[in-house]
Amino acid sequence: MRIAGSTVVLTGVTGGLGLATARRLAADGAELIVSGRRADALEEVAKELGARAVVADLAVAEDVDRLAEECAEADVLIANAALPSSGDVLDYTPEQIDRALAVNLRAPIMLARRMAPRMVEAGRGHIVFVGSLSGKATSRSASLYSATKFGLRGFALSLRQDLHGTGVGVSLVQPGFVRDAGMFADTGAPAPGGVRTVGPDQVVAAVIRAVEQNRAEINVAPVELKALTAVAGQFPALAERVQRRSGAHRDVVKIVDAQQNKR
Repeated sequence: MRIAGSTVVLTGVTGGLGLATARRLAADGAELIVSGRRADALEEVAKELGARAVVADLAVAEDVDRLAEECAEADVLIANAALPSSGDVLDYTPEQIDRALAVNLRAPIMLARRMAPRMVEAGRGHIVFVGSLSGKATSRSASLYSATKFGLRGFALSLRQDLHGTGVGVSLVQPGFVRDAGMFADTGAPAPGGVRTVGPDQVVAAVIRAVEQNRAEINVAPVELKALTAVAGQFPALAERVQRRSGAHRDVVKIVDAQQNKR
């Protein structure tokens, strides 16, 4: 389906990648509904883009339900919001674990569950989940984040099969390390092991392509990282040894330290 003329709901719009995606959607002619937790920042984005704003904290079940109700007319849902959830899970409180699971996994599942029936009834629509390559391969200090992204990948690809033939598509966009905007870029840390990064424009382009071409899964990363991720998914013990020998853990520590206040 086409972005132009469609009503699109985008979560996590006040983050770097969310804002870049919102600007592209608006430029492509979408009727845009933007959502985020911070009312002041959200209103600024809505004013800039001529969008409708719905303030919602996706860690709160009632806010997720309200967001779905207020956006019931949407043709496209782009579930972009997420928490970094990096670090040793033993350092997390139960409340922090619940918040990560709620924002990264429960919220996108519930938004899809609440919004898909109207799309199916209309015979058209699309749902995009923004995941991560951490949903295909594991790494140190990412157990909680990987748990949510592995779960999101499984849900997205299975939901796609469930909705086949209804006119509603489902896609998964999985970035690697993104420079200039987003959770990783905000840390100011180098990519672990010196791997190459991608730009936010590449992620945004993948989201648009997912909707307009009904792609099942798009991995946004340099070719060598895509290959390493594929190998790691099949041979996790080998990947673990390679990561240790690369010295990547030193860069991971910097990322975790920078993201502690986002738990």
